[in-house]
Amino acid sequence: MDLMDLIDPRTGAVRRTLAPGRAAEVSAVVAAARAARPGWAALTPRERHRRLSAFADLIEQHASAYVEAECAGTGKPAAEAAGEIAEVADLFRFYGGAVRAGTAPAAGDYLAGHQSWVRWEPVGVVAAVVPWNYPLLMAGWRCAPALAAGNTVILKPAETTPDSALLLAAHAEQALGPGVLTALPGDRETGRLLVGAGCDLIAFTGSPGAGADIAARAGLTPVSLELGGNSPVLVLPDAPADTWQQLAAACTYNAGQSCAAPARIIVLDPAYDDAVSALAAAMAERRAGSDFGPLNNPDQAGRYDRILAASSAKNVLVAPGRTDGLWRPATVLADLPADDPAVVEEVFGPLLTVQRAGSLDEAVALAESVPQALAASVWTTDLSTGLALTDRISAGEVWLNCHLAQSAELPHSGRRSSGAGTDLSALALREYQRPKTVTARLG
Repeated sequence: MDLMDLIDPRTGAVRRTLAPGRAAEVSAVVAAARAARPGWAALTPRERHRRLSAFADLIEQHASAYVEAECAGTGKPAAEAAGEIAEVADLFRFYGGAVRAGTAPAAGDYLAGHQSWVRWEPVGVVAAVVPWNYPLLMAGWRCAPALAAGNTVILKPAETTPDSALLLAAHAEQALGPGVLTALPGDRETGRLLVGAGCDLIAFTGSPGAGADIAARAGLTPVSLELGGNSPVLVLPDAPADTWQQLAAACTYNAGQSCAAPARIIVLDPAYDDAVSALAAAMAERRAGSDFGPLNNPDQAGRYDRILAASSAKNVLVAPGRTDGLWRPATVLADLPADDPAVVEEVFGPLLTVQRAGSLDEAVALAESVPQALAASVWTTDLSTGLALTDRISAGEVWLNCHLAQSAELPHSGRRSSGAGTDLSALALREYQRPKTVTARLG
């Protein structure tokens, strides 16, 4: 069997070697999840909450090991990784409590002489296929609600970032029991085998192309898809004074490799020229190599470079910072057409485009001009205008005078080519449950 060389994106050095899962390994983990499913599903919500809380405790107790694993796989700064690990522990506690709060079934007398109940039951075995940009955090987004709902989960991490998933699975076996959450490292072929292995639901976070392939392979198996974004940012002339610093920080967090990161800044005239200068100054303070990490892998770096090279932007502003290996500096592209590759495609790097709009209507039209519709933000001190604009933007999550402000309690979902399904909040439990109606004749 061919082995996978896992590269440290900070140095380009091989950090470990793994064998990708193939048919035998896929069959084994699916069988283990099937065997564990009845016992896990039969636990009361209180007991699942207790075990998920113990799981969260283990994550926190071994936080330094998780930080090391995340940094090795992604190259992100340790402070970023530590914050994400704390969020993951919180997610398992949150969903353990959420499933307890929602245990009461719907009941009613909807037919004369009959009484009915609606039970929400776990779907069964969930295959969670997660990306390389947030290996542990995306695992938490998918696994926590699925486990709380009573499912067992097979976690397929990205080919380049299995480290934290393997650690998570080891701690899951301690806290939850064998087979409840298992990790299946491997490549794309591993993922395809898992999709065709008879799981009861496929939860996928990744690119639109890969999502479409998974949906086609899944057939009648339900899928939950989060397929990335290309977030518009509407900046009005009366935007808060710290707008550009906030956007520069959000754009370069995780080297811009965030589905909901700000991507396309749309500025109302006559503030365009001043906005480009202010944004360039703010981005110049964000240094690759000190403030944010490298791109994750050579394929992503190559894709980023191709989009940048194909852009017809007349104004390219590059901040100081590392440019060797997989490192890419903070960059602003201005004076570019609406159909520019850097506008139409999700760049997924520390780059912002700036477009000019002559009116609010034109700004909204530019915001809505791409296939993706995951997240967006509006920046203005006129809250009435800002709130009205949030109604006109068809993204699943819209921020006002902030960006990337997320909490376990708030849903995150895509529209159009950004996918179908809900992450975060108690609503995500429904992604991993199905209703059963029971009607009894009385008397």
